[in-house]
Amino acid sequence: MNLKIVTTTSAPAAIGPYAQAVRVGNLLYTSGQIPLTPAGELVAGGITEQTNQVLDNLKAVLAAEGASLKDVVKTTVFLKDMNQFAEFNSVYASHFGDHTPARSTVEVARLPRDVFVEIELIAAITVETGSI
Repeated sequence: MNLKIVTTTSAPAAIGPYAQAVRVGNLLYTSGQIPLTPAGELVAGGITEQTNQVLDNLKAVLAAEGASLKDVVKTTVFLKDMNQFAEFNSVYASHFGDHTPARSTVEVARLPRDVFVEIELIAAITVETGSI
């Protein structure tokens, strides 16, 4: 199996012993992204601002492999408070548009840095040319 570690300075560096993403063949698995800027600073604001930053980070990781949100086949969303689901969902939909990958959304007791949202994803991309 050929694993490729994916990193980009356009998204925050890993804050632990993990990669921003790992590519295996045409599948790209991202680590969970929280609302840190590429410089590693926590984004101020609520669920809207934090969700936008998380999705911008994920777009940057995807772009490092020539992919986009259109290549995403599955997302896993961790919310601090399911009462914020409608607001989160509106921001999420604005980023994905008509593309609707499979998704799991769960409420969790706590997230790193006490943020409101963390998202990880799986994308299917071609081996040589980027997006399918």
